[in-house]
Amino acid sequence: MKKQVINQTFDEERSLYNLCNTEVLNCKFEGPADGESVLKECRNIHVRDCSFSLRYPLWHANKFQLTDCRMDDKTRAPLWYSNKGVISRSKINGIKCLRECKNIEISNCQINSPEFGWRCKDIIIKNSTIDSMYFLFEAKKVEINNLSMSGKYSFQYMKNLHINNSTLDTKDAFWHSKNVIVENSTVKGEYLGWFSENLTFINCKIIGTQPLCYCKNLRLINCTMENTDLCFEYSEVQADINGHIVSVKNPKSGIIKADSVGKIITENAVMPCHGKVLLKEEYCAA
Repeated sequence: MKKQVINQTFDEERSLYNLCNTEVLNCKFEGPADGESVLKECRNIHVRDCSFSLRYPLWHANKFQLTDCRMDDKTRAPLWYSNKGVISRSKINGIKCLRECKNIEISNCQINSPEFGWRCKDIIIKNSTIDSMYFLFEAKKVEINNLSMSGKYSFQYMKNLHINNSTLDTKDAFWHSKNVIVENSTVKGEYLGWFSENLTFINCKIIGTQPLCYCKNLRLINCTMENTDLCFEYSEVQADINGHIVSVKNPKSGIIKADSVGKIITENAVMPCHGKVLLKEEYCAA
């Protein structure tokens, strides 16, 4: 049987430091002492129906669960350097949540945390809402399903990311990313995916100006594009677009197929550009 800590309030520095094999139920981490790192170095704990209003509560945690909890905006940097955690049905408002963590699963959460998830690895996020600037910067091996995400500069310098059934409202997303697949999703925002490598969109809607430039091995399969002008500049691209593209500019290589294209711009290129733009009606006739 696990030990239990129930219905208590803690505000001292490292109040429950090195807590092991324990359930923490209906507790509050707040108060005038304003102590930091209340659950630092915890092991095999389940924190349930608790509220947090102190800095750095769960650093260097291992094998933890966080269920039905609330973290307010005073809970800065709540989880760093932690491993093997499950966060569910929780509301997190502390800046810089999740830094250099591994093997974390997040489900059914509401999160408002700028700089969320930096340099993390082996992360699963599902059925959640996240508002975060610089979301998942330099993270690796991430699986996302049914996420509603908003915030600028997301998914930059990431490696090995798979997103499905999600809505992303962002800007400068996926810059310098490698090995990313986005399926059955809507991606809205300016300057999508610049300098990426092995970026693939399948059954997606892409919205916004100047997307997908300077890309290597870019693929779009059965996608639509809305208000997308000056697309694919200096990109190596294979694209199958249903509907209209406003304009395409200087694709470096590959074939772009669409039902219609407003304007094809081939001028002032700073490198050799041999990409082809084909209307599907003409392509099928050929």
